[in-house]
Formats: sequence, C-alpha cells, structure tokens
Amino acid sequence: MKKIILGTLIGAASLMAANWAPCAACHGANAEKPALGKSQVIKGWPADKTIAALKGYKDGSYGGAMKGLMKGQVAKLSDADIADLADQISKF
Repeated sequence: MKKIILGTLIGAASLMAANWAPCAACHGANAEKPALGKSQVIKGWPADKTIAALKGYKDGSYGGAMKGLMKGQVAKLSDADIADLADQISKF
C-alpha cells in the first residue's frame, strides 16, 4: 500500500512539473525571463494574478503583445491545470 501511495505522489509531482515544461521554453526554467523578450517576468507572481492572466488569455480578455500566442498555449488547460501552474509560478 505504501508503494502505491508513494508512486501516486511521485507521479503527481512529475505531472505538475511537466505542466511547466512548455512554459519554460519561453519564460525560463524558473519564470525569470520575459517570454520572447516581450512579456513581463512572471517569477513570483501571486497565484490569483496568474490565474486571472491565464483565464484572460484563454477567453481573449487579457494580454498585449503575446495575446495571440498565449491564447493557443492555454486553450487546452483546465481550471485545475491553471491553478497548478499558478501555484508553481508563485513559488519560483
């Protein structure tokens, strides 16, 4: 039973880390870069700010220079995915 629980926890942690992987390509491993030199540095943003931004990108109500690109990036994210990413970004 302990092995199953540990495996589940490790799998969940890996999945959460994987969620950041596509973002890291532009934002940096720790969200320390302005994406493509055009966005804000998002490192340490509060989770609620990130959630609002990602949901805004998704519905088209948020964004400047990166609006079109980000809309495609967040299109398939669930609310849970968005919350996970926001939590990760807040901890960088």
